[in-house]
Amino acid sequence: MDIFWLFFMLSALQPVIKQRLLEASRKRLIALIERERKSRVHRQETMSLLGFPLFRYIDINDSEAVIRAIHLTDPEIPLDLVLHTPGGLVLAATQIARAVFKHKGKVTVFVPHYAMSGGTLIALAADEIVMCEYAVLGPVDPQLGEYPAASILKAARQKPIAEVDDKTLILADQAEKAIAQMRHEVSELLAEKYPAEKAVDMAKLMTSGTWTHDYPITYERAHELGLPVRSDMPENMLRLMQLYPQPMRRQPSVEYVPLPYRSSRRASRAEAMLE
Repeated sequence: MDIFWLFFMLSALQPVIKQRLLEASRKRLIALIERERKSRVHRQETMSLLGFPLFRYIDINDSEAVIRAIHLTDPEIPLDLVLHTPGGLVLAATQIARAVFKHKGKVTVFVPHYAMSGGTLIALAADEIVMCEYAVLGPVDPQLGEYPAASILKAARQKPIAEVDDKTLILADQAEKAIAQMRHEVSELLAEKYPAEKAVDMAKLMTSGTWTHDYPITYERAHELGLPVRSDMPENMLRLMQLYPQPMRRQPSVEYVPLPYRSSRRASRAEAMLE
């Protein structure tokens, strides 16, 4: 019976111990990146329950944490933000974007994989966006519930007003306001980076429902649009991402040898080690 309870206690403590070791590794790597870049690094961790990560979007807690971190940073010190998010609340993302926009020091956003919707809004506020070759951004068109605001407006305008029910008219009114508000927000974030006319055109493109909400804006597409993007992602940023594993919902369908293959010689050496 004693062995059973000892096994039970060790099993219960294992996630906690594992999480503490993971947090220590994160702090060491973040400190190393900060020394190398002479900046302050922030990356929001996924919420966890008993050490098990749960999926989350940008929310008010995130905006409070990021704003607090920026407030505690000297205005002249550069900021590095690592974004890995599908988006989230407009209010929270806008607050973070505003804090980034008003920071006097240079702000660099790193997107190793994806920063959609609200994540893109934050990226637009930065001075520079560093993306991996296959990373993506996304449109920032508002969504009302399960429907895109632009699509609600289009649906309401395709019928005579007498044939449109009151609920749709109310949604159309909210959709029109949401698009106008987001367009104004993006225009202000881009005002210092582009001539006035181009900033307005860019804001319209990103907010008016030109694309579906999950449309992937690749590095090449972002460069064509004139966004301040680079593709030289620091290796330590990718190492940092490995310390923030995403929750597994099912058995992974992709398997690979987790070793960096840099050349044919190194690849052969790795294969020899496996044998």
